[in-house]
Amino acid sequence: MTKENMNAKKIVLAVGAHPDDIDIGSSGSVAKWIKEGGQVYYLVLTDGSKGSEDRHISHQDLTKLRHAEQQKAADILGVKKVFFLDFVDGELENNHELRKEIVRIIRQVKPTTVICFDPTFVYDDNRQFINHPDHRVAGQATLDAVFPFARNVRTYPDLLEQGLEPHVVEEVLLVNFSKNNFFVDISQTLDLKMKVIACHTSQFIDMKKFLERIRFFNHEAGKKVKPKAEYAESYFKITLRRPS
Repeated sequence: MTKENMNAKKIVLAVGAHPDDIDIGSSGSVAKWIKEGGQVYYLVLTDGSKGSEDRHISHQDLTKLRHAEQQKAADILGVKKVFFLDFVDGELENNHELRKEIVRIIRQVKPTTVICFDPTFVYDDNRQFINHPDHRVAGQATLDAVFPFARNVRTYPDLLEQGLEPHVVEEVLLVNFSKNNFFVDISQTLDLKMKVIACHTSQFIDMKKFLERIRFFNHEAGKKVKPKAEYAESYFKITLRRPS
């Protein structure tokens, strides 16, 4: 089976804490997989209502704006659907409610691949930033949902009553810029990634500078691909075993 045929059967659920998270980390990969016939869904956990230093915009208006930016970006890529859970930005907790909602979506779309943050990724000394606590919570809650809860028949029996049967995810791709073992060549989709990130105008004062920074880091990741690629996105890949 060719790589294109394999990707035609790929169903991806990309989970982000905020609108723009998935596009910054993974939209090059998403664009590539969709072009090869795969299906991609986005799951955004928070409302994005803290993502601005502008004191003149209300939480409600900011949420509407960020929803619109994310939907526009997803439409450009050809994402099948964006699920917005709208938990409060900056207050995300890995609790029963959040895990159940992630399990609900996993059982609904039945992904072969789940993308999420690596919850162990606290800071990056190369890029010089501290990872947002919502990112870490989102990653841990998603991992917990993938295993064991999404595949366990005794977890959330009311979901069974709604026709949402247990589902086994085949692989998880963790976004961790410091630790990686898997790369996706995005040389042919980098320009589309730049266009998609540029949809999130509320988030970046100097969009040109930010895009140049993303381009640089994707170029650096490309050097780690064998054979080397001009641009790549990096992940830590976990391949999951099916129940025996």
